[in-house]
Formats: sequence, C-alpha cells, structure tokens
Amino acid sequence: MALRPPSGRFRVVEEPYKINERITAKEVRLVGENIEAGVVDINTARAIAKTQNLDLVEIAPTAVPPVCKVVDYSKFKYEQKKKQKEIKAKAQKVVIKEIRFGPNTDDHDFEFKLKHAINFLKEGSKVKAYVHFVGRTIVFKERGVNLLNKFSEALTEYGKVEMEPKLEGKRMTIILAPLPPKK
Repeated sequence: MALRPPSGRFRVVEEPYKINERITAKEVRLVGENIEAGVVDINTARAIAKTQNLDLVEIAPTAVPPVCKVVDYSKFKYEQKKKQKEIKAKAQKVVIKEIRFGPNTDDHDFEFKLKHAINFLKEGSKVKAYVHFVGRTIVFKERGVNLLNKFSEALTEYGKVEMEPKLEGKRMTIILAPLPPKK
C-alpha cells in the first residue's frame, strides 16, 4: 500500500505480517475459527482461506512450522492496533513533582514543603527535592546534605529514597518514590 505524503513522493508502508502469497514456508500450522487446527501444506492452507473468503496470515514466523491464522486481515490488523492501545493505556505514567529548598530554609518553610511532599507521595507521584545554591551559598554543601537527609527521614513512612543526595552543578538533588500500597 502506498500513501502520498504532502511532498508528492510515494512512501511504501511495510506490512507487519506476511499474508497469502507472501508466506514462504512449505508447511504451516493452521489455526482459526471453523478450522481444524494442524500442520498442513501451504497450498492447502491458502485454498482453505480462499474458500472462506478470508486471508492466510502468518502470526508466528519463528515457530517450527510457522503458525498461520485464517482471518480477515483488515479486521486482524484493527484488533492488533486495539490491543496495542490498551497496553499503552494501562502503562503507568510516572509523575515527578519538584520541591525546591535553599540552604538556609526555615523550619516553618520546611514543614510546609514536607506536607506537600506527603500529599504528592500519597497520590503516587515521585518527589524530586533539591537545594539550590545561589552565589556563594555553595560553601554550605553540608547544610544541603543535612536538609535533604532530614527531609527523607521525615518521609520514610510515605516513600523510599530512590537517589541519595547528589550535587549536580548548583543543585543538590534527592529523589523519593512512593511506597507500594499496603494490602
């Protein structure tokens, strides 16, 4: 099947499965609805598919012998796309929430940001907390380490440390992941 892109040149779309005459195996394992499953000659399999006005689709080319299914190819492709979309929808998307501290963060600000972090972890998001060093405050690295360690200790019942405090440029970062739900 060739589609015409806006540029005017043709683009050939590669089919993901071999069908009918494109199947090169001499024998195939035949499956499908209203069909007796078993190993048959390729010409017999094509004839069976043709009598039912369906296509012969190679669904497992690496098997010995290859597995072919008698099915309507366009319907088969639609079902495969639908399955892929379902798998993609079920895949969990990781959300990372960021919380910024300064090396001289006050206790009140710390508690306020801690409450936000607890809420983020409860809703299943990861928390990336960092201490941003501006100008000469970079000399207070140990304050940043202490602050992030205190932060992770306060969140031990809500999340676990995924990445220990690490200095990257002017930022010292720690990542916390939510704990799995208790059953």
